[in-house]
Amino acid sequence: MNKAQFVELVQASGNYKTKAEAENAIKAFTDAVANALVSKEDVSLVGFGSFSAGLQKGKSGKVPGTDKTYKTQDKMVPKFKAGKGLKDRIAAGK
Repeated sequence: MNKAQFVELVQASGNYKTKAEAENAIKAFTDAVANALVSKEDVSLVGFGSFSAGLQKGKSGKVPGTDKTYKTQDKMVPKFKAGKGLKDRIAAGK
């Protein structure tokens, strides 16, 4: 599903009158979650899931076919853990 299809789905599900209203709702949600994660806060939506930011350790490795090695830096990455309600709903959809 691409963004345009998702906006149409949100418009239908949320009873928004226009696609612009639905797109604004999606943007507001994603901006709010991103701002919370940047502030090192977790976002939990009961029945849906939890968004959090976690530290991903750097790795070192070797480039295949050469003697070159590399090392990546530690960085913060977003994480999502699905809630029981979402898991159950997806499992029932089979």
